[in-house]
Amino acid sequence: MNQADQRCILLFVKHPEKGSVKKRLSEEIGADAAVALYQNFVLDLLASVKGLSIPLWVCFYPPDDSKKFSLWLGTQYHLVPQEGKDLGERMKNAFSRAFEHDFRNVILMGSDIPDLPMEIMDEAFISLDTSDIVIGPACDGGYYLIGFRSDRFVPEIFEGISWGTRTVLKETLDICISQGERVYTLPEWQDVDTLSDLRDLEKRNRYTPFSCPGTMAYISAHKDILREPNEGLKTWA
Repeated sequence: MNQADQRCILLFVKHPEKGSVKKRLSEEIGADAAVALYQNFVLDLLASVKGLSIPLWVCFYPPDDSKKFSLWLGTQYHLVPQEGKDLGERMKNAFSRAFEHDFRNVILMGSDIPDLPMEIMDEAFISLDTSDIVIGPACDGGYYLIGFRSDRFVPEIFEGISWGTRTVLKETLDICISQGERVYTLPEWQDVDTLSDLRDLEKRNRYTPFSCPGTMAYISAHKDILREPNEGLKTWA
């Protein structure tokens, strides 16, 4: 393997179906819009990552839906099922599988950060030359990215975590400290889980046409989704 081929990106993706993706966002803007946005999130990220020329595994969930993912994304991507009883086990197994394929530096990221600058991805890989773990803090107390060197992989980082809570990052860093790992922290970034998050995404990308173009095109064509559910309604005495 050359240096580029020693790296790998694991992109965690769910099949875009009502009730399975962006549940909180669905409650605010409707299930159809939330699913359509999620599809654009994934496609924008795939387009951005493609420019890095680094091996990419699209880790899909549910694990028995490979045919659906092939129909959606085509056959150009290396599709790998997410396996495990919870998110932590699925991430741990994905890393283990990548390291078994002789990748040295592996980064895993979620699919609800469509405008993540690829410079941050570069920074993540560079950091693994001198650090054991790299992590990207999300604004909601979780993380949008985590990565390891193969010789410093710590499976325990994914065990006993309160997934879906505001303490995920803290609990993860506590384990890193207890294991004596050298952690590199990336800039904080905001994933999109709520209407407020979506508004922030639209605002920060309003004048950056090359950032998440599919997502921004969808928002531009459906501006009503940026309104609060009761915004614009009048109350009559």
